[in-house]
Amino acid sequence: MKKALAMILALMMVLSLAACGNGDNPQNSTAGGESKAPVETQNSNEGGEVANKDKPLVWFNRQPSNSSTGELDMDAMNFNKDTYYVGFDANQGAELQGQMILDYITAHIDEIDRNGDGVIGYVLAIGDIGHNDSIARTRGVRKALDTAVEENGAIKSDPVGMNADGSATAVKDGKLTIGGKEYTVRELASQEMKNSAGATWDAATAGNTITTWVSTFGDQIDVVASNNDGMGMAMFNAWSNENKVPTFGYDANSDAVEAIANGYGGTISQHADVQAYLTLRVLRNALDGVDIDTGIGTADDAGNVLSDDVYKYDDSQRSYYALNVAVTADNYKDFLDATVPYAPVSNQLDSTAHPTKNVWLNIYNAADNFLSATYQPLLQKYDDILNLNVEYIGGDGQTEANITNRLGNPSQYDAFAINMVKTDNSASYTSLLEG
Repeated sequence: MKKALAMILALMMVLSLAACGNGDNPQNSTAGGESKAPVETQNSNEGGEVANKDKPLVWFNRQPSNSSTGELDMDAMNFNKDTYYVGFDANQGAELQGQMILDYITAHIDEIDRNGDGVIGYVLAIGDIGHNDSIARTRGVRKALDTAVEENGAIKSDPVGMNADGSATAVKDGKLTIGGKEYTVRELASQEMKNSAGATWDAATAGNTITTWVSTFGDQIDVVASNNDGMGMAMFNAWSNENKVPTFGYDANSDAVEAIANGYGGTISQHADVQAYLTLRVLRNALDGVDIDTGIGTADDAGNVLSDDVYKYDDSQRSYYALNVAVTADNYKDFLDATVPYAPVSNQLDSTAHPTKNVWLNIYNAADNFLSATYQPLLQKYDDILNLNVEYIGGDGQTEANITNRLGNPSQYDAFAINMVKTDNSASYTSLLEG
């Protein structure tokens, strides 16, 4: 009798430990946020467990695509019926950035040409030559400033290195006529900001590079342009602020918006508040088994809904795109806190109708200013509103393995949100879900 009782007690202890195991999994690390252990949930599908390959998946910020051609990876976009992409309208935003720079030059033409040589010289920090958003922004600046060169129907986006004499083949000298006077516009230098370890969009590299460019070009540099605010602010702080040279970025990071009061030329808000909401909302809808438009174009039971002037959906690409807004000296005070949720979609969901689900989400680079200081704080506010228990994983910005090695047990999650290091590497993640 005693032996039987001992065996029963031992069995109960084993079962108790097994039930508690998920909360202590050492793979659960975060990207600067609160760690949340997975909770017991039942997937919305009736009749038991859902295979990992069938769980909702959202790619965000880096659209699965060929890094050389920009062609979308539709295999990744159609991984399962609940796979989508969330980002922003890169081309619309790129055109806005280019127009913002052109408008600034036009409005300040009397003082913009610092050495009075009739040439408006600019330098350009490129984030990632294989990233569709970076490519679009480079093209947007060159198109607006008339320095674009087309090849096979598309504007070249290659870095030019140094272009002191205007002989680079990826760009040409542009012409602007302002106030009856014609000016030459020249891209003096451009470079991909990649550090020695291979991380792109690298702010420290941009800060060092502007020093090199200044040593070569000096007062020929009249404008500084950047594919994002992280690099833009590094150059602004390292040189252009002190020398009163207008600098333009992208992302509307809080520090960049604040710097507009001190001479930062402007930035572009890609509506991170809308993007972060869409990233988690699409997963919430798939997990609830409701129409994907719920709480997006159609009001949900809490009244959350987006108007069509802040996002668009492309069904052929299975992609949601937030629309962009130029942030300048005229309106920057409206964008000072980039981590405030978008009011029309800030209503708490009822946890009875929308029970808690577990989500695995990664940030490609925990050091990325936009994603870690703006996007993730927004996600962390929306995950509470949408009753999602999100595990945030921060990568090193260099290899997919640094991230995928921490997805050792996908079965403990109900859905996944993935931000790749490189747009070509979707299979690094889907292979783990298919296994």
